[in-house]
Amino acid sequence: MNEAELLFSQLLGCDRASLYLNRGITLPRDKSNEISAVLKRRIDGEPLQYILGNTEFFGLEFKVNKAVLIPRPETEMLVELAEKYLRELSYPHILDLGTGSGCIAVSLARLFPGLGIDASDISQEALKIAAENAALYKVKVSFIKSDLFNSRKIKPRHYDLILSNPPYVPKDEIKRLQIEIGREPRRALDGGRDGLDFYRRIIQESPLYLKKKGLLIMEMGFKQDKKIKNIFYKSAKFEIIEVVRDLNNINRAVVAQKIDPAPRKSCL
Repeated sequence: MNEAELLFSQLLGCDRASLYLNRGITLPRDKSNEISAVLKRRIDGEPLQYILGNTEFFGLEFKVNKAVLIPRPETEMLVELAEKYLRELSYPHILDLGTGSGCIAVSLARLFPGLGIDASDISQEALKIAAENAALYKVKVSFIKSDLFNSRKIKPRHYDLILSNPPYVPKDEIKRLQIEIGREPRRALDGGRDGLDFYRRIIQESPLYLKKKGLLIMEMGFKQDKKIKNIFYKSAKFEIIEVVRDLNNINRAVVAQKIDPAPRKSCL
């Protein structure tokens, strides 16, 4: 369905076919007023997903509001990559950093019912929505309020895999984004001066929380792959396993494996 069809079918509680079969019906005044108010919000630039209160991700419907970033189709790649590597592990534990709506954590919990999942976010409002989405699908996810790894609930050497879709828009570019994107929470977009602040922090800090040979999977912005590879290289804490392109042939996700430090040679 196109945007107009999606909007009207949800407001009127009908399917797409009924919109056209019943197009001659006169709507009650209260319903007409509701539609007019919603159309004004959309014209003013409010994202359709916030108006409807939900969006689709990985074949599931997730609640969203202005406290969370709207899940994008390209982020589904993180779930697919995690699924590939998790199938090789026994009783794994994962951490979803900056969970937002919880779309990644909940999708993986549906795929792996016995998976141990922690999902963190700095926003209490975002965690509330994420918890509602987990409850909607009756999956177990432990939600943690934390600025990346700052919470004591995030345990050292506990995770087989850490995932993140961190903020990666350069600060000065935010004001030039489409009006709809500008309505999303700034803290979920602002990646600092060059868009890479969170990559530096995550790459530097995550080895402490990963098990031996643990994996770090992150989404990347347009043309950020070379700079992010350089951050990994300078850290000397990871080996890049693969960089994956999205459907637009853009390098969109990176998978890296923790490197354990070489044992010190004895002086004797």
